Amino acid sequence: MKPLSFAKPFAAGLLAAGLLAAGSAWADDDDDDDGIRVEGPVQVSGDSPFGPLEACGNFPSGGTNFLNSEVEPWLDVNPTDRDNLVAFWQQDRWSNGGARSNVAGVTFDGGRTWESVVVPGLTECSGGPFERASDPWVSFSPDGTLHQMSLVVNLPTFAGRNGMAVSRSLDGGLNWSPPIFVIDEETPGVLNDKNSLTADSTDSDFVYAVWDRLRLFPAGGFEGPVYLARTTDGGVSWEEAREIFNPGLNNQTIGNQILVLRDGTVINFFNEIVNVLPDGTPNPVSPPFNFAFIRSFDKGATWDAASTKVEQILSQQVSTPDTGDTVRDGNLIFDVAVDPKRGRLYAVWQDARFTGFDQVAFIQSRNRGRTWSTPIRINLTPENAENPLRQQAFLPSVAVGRDGRVAVTYYDFRNDDASGELADHFMVFCDRRCDRRRSWRKEVRLTPESFDYLTAPQANGLFLGDYMGLAAKGGSFFSFFQQSSADDPGDGFFARVDRGDDDDDDDDDG
Repeated sequence: MKPLSFAKPFAAGLLAAGLLAAGSAWADDDDDDDGIRVEGPVQVSGDSPFGPLEACGNFPSGGTNFLNSEVEPWLDVNPTDRDNLVAFWQQDRWSNGGARSNVAGVTFDGGRTWESVVVPGLTECSGGPFERASDPWVSFSPDGTLHQMSLVVNLPTFAGRNGMAVSRSLDGGLNWSPPIFVIDEETPGVLNDKNSLTADSTDSDFVYAVWDRLRLFPAGGFEGPVYLARTTDGGVSWEEAREIFNPGLNNQTIGNQILVLRDGTVINFFNEIVNVLPDGTPNPVSPPFNFAFIRSFDKGATWDAASTKVEQILSQQVSTPDTGDTVRDGNLIFDVAVDPKRGRLYAVWQDARFTGFDQVAFIQSRNRGRTWSTPIRINLTPENAENPLRQQAFLPSVAVGRDGRVAVTYYDFRNDDASGELADHFMVFCDRRCDRRRSWRKEVRLTPESFDYLTAPQANGLFLGDYMGLAAKGGSFFSFFQQSSADDPGDGFFARVDRGDDDDDDDDDG
C-alpha cells in the first residue's frame, strides 16, 4: 500500500510443486570488451499454481485480481551450493492489497531450470488461515538452511486479522516446515507491515525478522515502531515479537532490513519518517524521509536507544513518460548490502535530488557505518531532452560479489517510444572507489526486449513490486526481476551475470 498523507501512516505491504519450463532460452552473451558474460534471461514463473479464482482465495473483499501475475520477488543463493537459488514472490496480486499467497521458485542447476513450490500454511490457497499474503522474503543460513517470511492478512486492513509467518526448508526450498506466526493479532487499528528476514551470516542459529507495526489511536494520531522476532536455534522456535525502536507519536519506520557484519554486529536499517520533532513541533523538512539505522552488539538482544540518521531520502513518485500513469515503485524504501570480506556497507534508493525526478542514489560506508559518502547518481540512463521522464530510474537493488565488486540493478524508460510505455532492466557495476560517479561505467541490459509497463497489475499504481531480487556468490551476480505483457500481467525472469576479468580492489577499509 502507498502513503495516505504525511500526517498519516505509510503502509507499503500488503504443498504443490511443478517443473517450470523456460519461457526463453538460456543463452550465453559474451562481451569480451568488458569481461562481462550474461546468461539468460530465463522465464521462471508461468500460470498460477492455484488455478482459477473460484478454486481458492476469492474472498468478498473487493478489488481486482490479476490472475497469473507474479510480483515483488526476493532472491537468495545457498552458501553451501551456488547452483541452489530460491526466489520468492507474490502469486496472483490483488489491486487492493496482497496476493492469493506467496510462491517460491527453486533451482539446483544455477538457474537453467526452476521448480515452482507453494510454501504451505499461509493462506487459504496454501492450506493456511489467512486470506492473502504479501512481502515475500527468503534468506539462507551459512549451513544451507533456508528461511522465509511473509506478511499474512485478512481485509480490511487495520480492522482484520494480520501477522507475520516464518518457516524453514532443509532441502534447498523444495519442502517447508509448518509456519510459525511470530505475531498474529486482531487488535483494532493495528497493521503489521513491510517485513524482511535475515539469516545471520556468522552463526546459523540466529535469524532476524523485522517489520513496522502501525497503530492508529482512537483519539487520533499513530505510531510505527520497529518490531523484531528472532530465533536462536536455527528456526526450530522463535522468541516473542517485541518493539526495539519507536520514533515517537505520529512518526514511523518503514522498509526495515537487517545486515550482519563480519564481527557479528547486527544493523537494522529503515526509513525513519519524522513528521513531528522531539519537541512536538511539525518537522519543517519535506519530505520527512531519513535513511537511518540502529545497531545490536549482542545478536539482537539489545539495541541502540536512538537511531543514527545518515541521509535524507528525496524520492518522489515515478510516472510513465508519455501517459503520466503512476508507477508504484520503491520510493519509500531502499536496499542495502555488506561486503563480507571488508565490512563495507552500501545503500541505494530512488532520489530526485540530481535531476528533479527519481534516479538511483548510492552511498557507502568504509568504516562499518560511522561515516558515509555523499550520495551520487549511479544509473547510466542517457539524457533525453525530448522527454526527460525517460531518464527516470527506479526499483534499485544492490549486491556485493567477489573482491568487493558491487552491482546495482534498476529499471528505466530509455527505450520508450510511441508504441507503449517501454521499460527495461539494467545492471551497472563498480570495481573500486564506488563513491565516485565515474567508477560506475560498466552496464548490461538484462531484458532482451523492452516491455510495456502499462500492462503491469494495478495496485495504487502500476505494480511489479516494491523491490526486486539480486544476490551474489563468488564472481557471479544473480538477478530476479519482473516483466509484464499483454498476455500476462507479471512474470518472473532470472539472469546470471559473471565478471570474467581479474581486476581486484586491494584497498583496505579506510
